[in-house]
Amino acid sequence: MSDNNPFGGSFGNNGGQYATTVQYGGAAPAQAKAAPGEALAGPAGDVIKDTTTAAFAADVIQESRRQPVLVDFWAPWCGPCKQLTPQLEKAVRAAGGKVKLVKMNIDDHPSIAGQLGIQSIPAVIAFKDGQPVDGFMGAIPESQINEFITKVGGKGNGAQAVAEALAAAAEARDAGDMQTAADIYDAILAQAPETVEAIAGLGELLFEAGDAQGAEALLATAPEAKKDAPALAALRAKMALAAQAAELGNPAEFERRLAENPGDHQARFDLAMIQNARGERMAAADNLLSIIKADRAWNEDGAKTQLLQFFEAWGMTDEATLAARRKLSSLLFS
Repeated sequence: MSDNNPFGGSFGNNGGQYATTVQYGGAAPAQAKAAPGEALAGPAGDVIKDTTTAAFAADVIQESRRQPVLVDFWAPWCGPCKQLTPQLEKAVRAAGGKVKLVKMNIDDHPSIAGQLGIQSIPAVIAFKDGQPVDGFMGAIPESQINEFITKVGGKGNGAQAVAEALAAAAEARDAGDMQTAADIYDAILAQAPETVEAIAGLGELLFEAGDAQGAEALLATAPEAKKDAPALAALRAKMALAAQAAELGNPAEFERRLAENPGDHQARFDLAMIQNARGERMAAADNLLSIIKADRAWNEDGAKTQLLQFFEAWGMTDEATLAARRKLSSLLFS
């Protein structure tokens, strides 16, 4: 695992070539956190929770009759625990529901660990059918964690597990919890490195965090046969558009030119490029549509060509794409 990875993972089989100092700062939003003893909300978290002595029977014993449950015994002062727990959480999320993870702070709740004879931490005990069946102590490598989960939970449906993990990452992103989303994408790639949706998702997070070089390095890990997959093509288009916009300069200059001459199509085109880079998608689309309406022949129909490139970068189901497509169709076929 690369210590330089801001999201705590290895990006699958890239051989540790990817490195960055970009960090997502700040705490996760309240809806992505959980109080002790409560399950996290949504697919990203419903397989991970903290427990108490009082809740142990329900959270572990009863739940393990439905599926395997891993119990992570830890304490705030334990250095190796701080290394193991994030890796364990990633692996459980990526397992797509094959196992659940329950965490128990032995400082607050020592009795269960004592009953199980646990003398050092971190310690992870797997429960099935209400009984402890396997376990390990100490911080072990990520690969061994994955092997342990496979041993306890079975191989399961790999495609389904990836799909569920991707859905969990998408929900984390929608909630604004970019760190959790990045962790899930990274865990997916550790087990299924050819998953282009995870490559694209993690690459987009890196790019949005300001690490275009890291995103490029990650894109380079995509298998040759999948390099033109729509998700990867969309990210490349987004990065290319941002690079073009960065060379254009101050948008105020183009706004001034348009105020003086609304027919200055080049100024309107350049302003649209900057607006897109700033996330002002509808404003960018409307400026290109204005050029198309005024002069289809301008720059060899360059405004339409650029608008179609926007659609590719935004995604064909994006609200701005759908709205701008309707307007474009109205212009072309009215």
